[in-house]
Amino acid sequence: MAWVVLIVSGVLEAVWATALGRSQGLHRIGPSVVFVVALAASMAGLGYAMRTLPLGTAYAVWVGIGATVTVAWAMATGAEPVSLVRILLLLGIVACVVGLKIVH
Repeated sequence: MAWVVLIVSGVLEAVWATALGRSQGLHRIGPSVVFVVALAASMAGLGYAMRTLPLGTAYAVWVGIGATVTVAWAMATGAEPVSLVRILLLLGIVACVVGLKIVH
């Protein structure tokens, strides 16, 4: 169960990071509310997962998922350029996250 919560928390990290970027320095109310709610839920899930998973593993997986989903979303929406090198590097992050799960 901790792994499922950690994965969801990693996705929520991407949600709050994207909302923060769209909030224009927390001046737009809609994205600011999404940011605060997603941030709180993401942190709560990370904390829950860390009760049973090692700190370093949980944090690395959380950050890896959040970073990968954030960049993938930005590329999918046209906010960032898409290139083969960027995709391969993101796949490398995913491979490292999967590796941490396997060796756990």
